[in-house]
Amino acid sequence: MVAAGPKPVVPEQIPGSSNLTAEQVIELILNEPDLVVIDARKKTEYIKGHIEGAKNMLNTHMTQQWLVNEVPAKDTPILFYCNGKRCLRSSDAVSKALSWGYENIFWFRGGWNEWTEKKLPVVIE
Repeated sequence: MVAAGPKPVVPEQIPGSSNLTAEQVIELILNEPDLVVIDARKKTEYIKGHIEGAKNMLNTHMTQQWLVNEVPAKDTPILFYCNGKRCLRSSDAVSKALSWGYENIFWFRGGWNEWTEKKLPVVIE
């Protein structure tokens, strides 16, 4: 039997995107009326709680066509998040969006774990 290794840690930074803390996410939400927030977690996780206004799209299901339908203008600010520093879903989604020509990408690396640790408001379906 092979023991599972440690969970991966996401990169510190993704070139072309801006890293944000939870406090910076709140500021961005308040100051960017066009902001699109994408929760890259599984639907079951999203239903249990998410940032208000976030759209749920699992990174492995996110296609270029879906993103174009949701965010037609490539300069629209988009924020991606998932579970946090050991979850690769949002970093994968950020990389895809950048490769498809999106230019105003924000990444909440601390994700859901940081959001809930700081007891920030959540929406439960």
